[in-house]
Amino acid sequence: MNAGPLHLAIVGGGPTCTYVLERLAALLRGRRAAASLDIVIYDLSGEFGPGQVHSPDQTRSSYLNRIVGQVAFAADESVVDAGPLLPSAERPTLLEWCRRKFAETGDPLYDMVAEDWPKRFVHGEALRDQFAGYVAILRAVAGVRVTLRQAEVVDLEERGDRYAVLTADGEEPYEADHVLMLTGHSSNRPELNPHHVELARFAAEHPAHLIPSAYPLERSLDPALTGPGTTVACLGMGLTGIDVLLYLTESRGGTFERDDDGELRYVPCGAEPDSIVAFSRSGLFTFARPYNEKERDIAALEYKGPFLTLAAVAELRRTVGVPNEIGGRTVRQLDFERHVFPLILLEMALLQYGVLFGAEFREAAVRAARPPYEKFLADAAAFTDHHEAGEFLLAPVEELAGAVGDRVDAVLRGSAPLTPPPGTGPADGTPPLDRAVRAFLTVVHGAEQAEALLARADDPRAFAAAVASAESPWRHSAAPADHRFSWERTIDPVPVPEGGYADPEEYVRTFLDFLDRDIRRATQGNLSNPTKAAADAAWRDMRGVVIEAVDFGGLLASSHRTFLTVYTPHHNRLCQGASVEAMEKVTALVKSGRVDISVGPGARLGCDEERGLFRVDGPATGAVRFAHALVDARVHGFDAERDVMDIYPNLLRRGLVRKWANPGVGEPDFVPGGLDLTPEFHPVRKDGSVASRITFLGPPSEGVMYHQIGALRPNKDHHVIRDILCWIHAFVPQEPSAGEQAPDLERNPS
Repeated sequence: MNAGPLHLAIVGGGPTCTYVLERLAALLRGRRAAASLDIVIYDLSGEFGPGQVHSPDQTRSSYLNRIVGQVAFAADESVVDAGPLLPSAERPTLLEWCRRKFAETGDPLYDMVAEDWPKRFVHGEALRDQFAGYVAILRAVAGVRVTLRQAEVVDLEERGDRYAVLTADGEEPYEADHVLMLTGHSSNRPELNPHHVELARFAAEHPAHLIPSAYPLERSLDPALTGPGTTVACLGMGLTGIDVLLYLTESRGGTFERDDDGELRYVPCGAEPDSIVAFSRSGLFTFARPYNEKERDIAALEYKGPFLTLAAVAELRRTVGVPNEIGGRTVRQLDFERHVFPLILLEMALLQYGVLFGAEFREAAVRAARPPYEKFLADAAAFTDHHEAGEFLLAPVEELAGAVGDRVDAVLRGSAPLTPPPGTGPADGTPPLDRAVRAFLTVVHGAEQAEALLARADDPRAFAAAVASAESPWRHSAAPADHRFSWERTIDPVPVPEGGYADPEEYVRTFLDFLDRDIRRATQGNLSNPTKAAADAAWRDMRGVVIEAVDFGGLLASSHRTFLTVYTPHHNRLCQGASVEAMEKVTALVKSGRVDISVGPGARLGCDEERGLFRVDGPATGAVRFAHALVDARVHGFDAERDVMDIYPNLLRRGLVRKWANPGVGEPDFVPGGLDLTPEFHPVRKDGSVASRITFLGPPSEGVMYHQIGALRPNKDHHVIRDILCWIHAFVPQEPSAGEQAPDLERNPS
C-alpha cells in the first residue's frame, strides 16, 4: 500500500480471536494482491488462543459444555462465502486434534469419539496450538506483522482517523485503523451490583467471605477460605455451579469410584470443605445433556419444525406486531410469551409424541394441528394469554395422542389385538396400531427388548404378562397415559407438595430420584428419548427462529425482559446442560453428603449478624444452613457501566459507545446492559453516530442481539464465522475472479 500498512488492534486473544486469525491466514496467504498489515493482539491473561476461561493450566475437573465432535477452529466447506480454506491438515476439528494428539502421546485422555465430552483444558490446549499455527501462517505472508501483547486495554482514544489503544501498563499507545473487541465473558463490580451490595458490606464487617465471581476457580476458591472446617454456600446450580462443586472436591484430591452395581461413589480426600450448600431460585441443577444421536448426520437429523419457522415469525409481526421506532426504523414488536412460546409448545408436543408413537403419528398430528395453527397466525391477539393459546394449538395433538395412547394401552393390557381385523381399525387418520405399539415399546424398553415382546403378540394374555413384567432400563412407565406432554412437569420436575416437604431428607430423596431418571433419559439420546428429543430440538435446533424473533428490538420491552429473566434460564436448563458424566459426579457428591441441596427451591439468602455467617433458608423444606464463604456461581449478564474491566466504563464516559435500550410502547424502556450496535456490530456513539472502525463481538452485543456467544462448530454455517467475515471484509475486500484488478486493503472504508 502506498500509504503504509493497515493497523489492526484485536482486544482479547481467546477462542474468537483464534477464529479471526484463521480467516485472516487463509485470506491473506493466497491473496494475489500484496498485503501490508500490522496486527497487534492484546490479552490480559497472556493465554493467547484459549484465553483465561479455557486455559490449558486450569483444573482438570471442569468439562467443556459441548461434545468433542461439535467443536472446530476454522471455517470449512459449510460456511457460505467463507473465501479460501486452509488445507484440512492445518484446520483440524477438536476431534481430529485429539486423535492426532493421542497418536503422538498414547495418553488416553485424548482417545475420544465424536460423542465424548472433553475436559475444558483439552479444548484450551488445542486452541493454543491452533492460534500459534495461524500466527505462523500470517507471519510468513510478506507484508504482514503480528505482535502479541500481554496487557489490559483500558481505553480507546480517537486520534484523527485512528484509535489509540491505551493499556494499564502505560506503554506508548498503538494507533489502529480498526479495533476489534473480543473481551469475552466478564463480571460486574460487586459494589455496583445490586445483588451484592449488602452481601459485600456484611462480609467487610464480619468473618464471612464473599466471592462475587467464581472464575478463575484457582484464584477465587482459596483453600484457606474454602477448605476443611468451612461450609461454602454456592449460589447457582448451573454449569458454573457444577464447576465449583467439582473444583472443591475432585480438584482437591477426591476421587470417584464405581461399585459393583455400576453406581458412582465419591471418596473424599480430607481437603474439601466440610459442606457445600448448593442452592438457586429454582433449586434445580441444569438437566443432563442427552447423548447426541444427531452427530452421525447433523444436516439430516437436526430438527426443522413445521410450525416454529421464520415465516411464522414474519406473519405474526404482520398480524399482531406492535409498531415501534427503534434505531431509525419501524419494528413490529411481538410478545414472546403470547406469540412465540405457544409455537414452541406445539413443536415440543409434536416431537415428544412423534418419538413415543412413531413418524406416522407425527404426520397425522401435523395435519390435525394445521387449522388451529393458521388461525393462531391470523389472529393471535384473540387469545387471553399464552395458556389459552397453547391449549388451543395443542388440543388436536393431545386429542390424537390420547386416542392412540388408549389403543396402545389396550393392546399392552391384552384387551385388544395388536392387528385389528380388516375393516375394524380407526378411521380418524391415526397411524396403524401395530406401528404405534412398536414405537412405544421401543421407547420404553429399547429395540431389542421390544422385538422380543412383540414376538409374543399373537397371544394377548402372554403378551400382556410379558409387558407387565419387563423393566425399562430408563425407568419409563409402561402406561402411555404417563407420557403425556406437560410444560409444567418439564420445567418443574421436583414440584413442592402442598404444605411443603415433611423434612429436608424427604426433599433430598425426591431430588435424587429425579436426578437418576434424568441421567437415564440423557443416556437414551436426543432422538430416542421423547422428552430429551423435544427439548433438544425445540430449544436448540430451532434457536435461530427465536433469535430472529428477539434481535434488534423484535420483542416488546416488557416481553424482552421476561424472555431474558424467565425463558432464557429455561432454555439453558433444558438444552445447555452438563454431560451425563458430570451429573453422575454431582449425584455422587449429593449422596456422599458433601454437597447439600436440602434448602430446595425458593431458597432465601441472608446474613446472620450474630454468627457473622451467611444464612440460607429453605421455605419448602425447612432447612437452614450457615456458611463461612459464599460464591456467586452465576454467569453475570454483561453491563457496560458495572463491568470489572475499565475499558467499558471508560468508553461510555468518552461517548464512543452507549447502552442499548428497547423503548417501551406505553410501558417503561428495557435496558439489558449491552451496547447499542449496528447489525455489523459497530457501536452507536452517545450522539447517535456510528463508530464504523470499532467492532464488538460476543457478550457486549448481548441485549440488542441474543445468543452471540458460542464455540465454532464444524459442518455448520456458523454465525461466529459469518460475523468475523463481516468485520474482515470491511478492510480486506473479496478478490475478484482471475483477470480482474484486485483491490488494495482498505484503510478507512466508508
